[in-house]
Amino acid sequence: MQITTLEQLVGIVGTPGDRAVAKERRTLTDIDRAWLAASPFCVLATADADGRCDASPKGDPAGQLAHVVDDRTIALAERPGNKRVDGYRNVLSNPHVGLNFLIPGRADTLRINGRGRLVDDAPFFDDLAVRDRRPILALVVEIETIFFHCGKAFMRSGLWDPETWDPEALVPRRAVITQELEPQAGKTLDELDDYYRPENYAQGLY
Repeated sequence: MQITTLEQLVGIVGTPGDRAVAKERRTLTDIDRAWLAASPFCVLATADADGRCDASPKGDPAGQLAHVVDDRTIALAERPGNKRVDGYRNVLSNPHVGLNFLIPGRADTLRINGRGRLVDDAPFFDDLAVRDRRPILALVVEIETIFFHCGKAFMRSGLWDPETWDPEALVPRRAVITQELEPQAGKTLDELDDYYRPENYAQGLY
C-alpha cells in the first residue's frame, strides 16, 4: 500500500523522541566548527523551482572544503569540473539547500540545512585555496538548522569496513561505463583506461 498521508507515515515509523527533536540548532558550536574543519567530503542536496532534486558530492582536503564565515554562515568551495553544475543551477531558482558532512571512519554525520547563494569572489577565497588555486566560485549557506545524525546507516552498510571493499566485483570499471553509456566520448577502452588512471585524472582536480 502506498503511503500518502502524514498519519500513515507516523503510524508506521512512530514519532521522534524529545532528544531527536531538540537537537536541532541554528548556530555553529565549537564542535560543529571542528567537524567542518575535519571533513573532506559532503553531499549537497538541492531542488529547482519545480521540485526536481539533485544530490552532488563535494570533496577537498580537510580544512579547505568548508569555511566558517560566522556562527550562522558557512561557505563551500567549488573547483573545476564537468561544468554541469546541476545543484548550482537549482540554487539560482530555489535557494534551499541541504548538506551532509562526512569524516572517513565516522558513522555519524553533520547535517546543515539553509539558504544558499553563489559568489565568484570573497575575502575567504584565499583560505579555501588548494595547491595555490582559489575556488572558481563558492556556495554561501545561511544556516537554518544544524544537527548531528546518528550512525546507523553507516553501521548497516559497513561503508568504512575494508572487508566490504571490492569496487569492481559487481560493476565494471569507470572506463567501461564511459564507453558503454557515454559513447560520445569517442575513445577506445585503452584510451579511457589511461584517462581515468589516478595519476592522470588527478591532473585536472584544481
